[in-house]
Amino acid sequence: MVRNVAGLLPELEDEDFYLLSGVEQGMRFSEWVQREKLPKFADLPDEEVEYRLERCLKRGLVERKTIQYEGYTLQFEGYDTLALRALVEQDTISEFGSPLGVGKESDVYEVRSYKPLALKYHREGYTNFREVHKERDYTSDNDHVSWMYTARKAAEREYDILEELYPDVAVPQPIGQNRHAIVMEKMDGVELSRTRLEDEQVLGVLELLVSEIAEAYETGYVHADMSEYNVFVDEGGVTIFDWPQAVPTDHENAGEFLRRDLTNIVGYFRRKYPQHVPDDLEADDLAREIEAGAFDSLEIDA
Repeated sequence: MVRNVAGLLPELEDEDFYLLSGVEQGMRFSEWVQREKLPKFADLPDEEVEYRLERCLKRGLVERKTIQYEGYTLQFEGYDTLALRALVEQDTISEFGSPLGVGKESDVYEVRSYKPLALKYHREGYTNFREVHKERDYTSDNDHVSWMYTARKAAEREYDILEELYPDVAVPQPIGQNRHAIVMEKMDGVELSRTRLEDEQVLGVLELLVSEIAEAYETGYVHADMSEYNVFVDEGGVTIFDWPQAVPTDHENAGEFLRRDLTNIVGYFRRKYPQHVPDDLEADDLAREIEAGAFDSLEIDA
């Protein structure tokens, strides 16, 4: 888990952010930014750069190497700081709260503006950059990218998809985005994996999920990573989250991804509630109905 940097904002000065932005700018060309280039990138005198580097190094916002040359790179904490400050200055968020979830490719925190919201930092590529770069479509057309680019593109992509899906599909309302961070509606309810449904709720919730998958397909997207871990359930229904890997329905593998999503969801319900999910409910049949725009209900005989 990357350290929470919200507490650093009050003690950082404008010039510290100029320095961090300068390192960020230099990283467009190289993972490690040469020390002598920083005054130009940060628009600061050389002496000021030296002072700000020490402050940022002390706080773990940048990293230094001196093997072939003296170079600097942003830590994820430094990138978080730049995104968080921008969102505060835009009045997108005003308060920072507790962690809501920590995963392999994102950290989520509760934040507040006019109502409780969620702030999601994308972490794609930070610990296993080469694998993510190879597998994710949104970086596959760029031969020279960094973890910073990968995470930012993931956030931009997810935010754009949420804007297209909301409110027709039950997804979190997108509120704002900067760099690798997204601010969205804070979801109510409990993760599907931790929910114990009553007998009479099982097929109803499953049908709701398939209906949302069908609505997303009608809007033009397949989630492509559906599981019991990216669905919230509450009294009002279901909410599907984590969309950065979604593919458009004209993607060459959209049909395969749709069937995999449905197989994952139907399989989860069948494992957890075997007495309520009929054996003849097949993901492939559901996929064909969705592709034809003909899905209406599970149509299970009582």
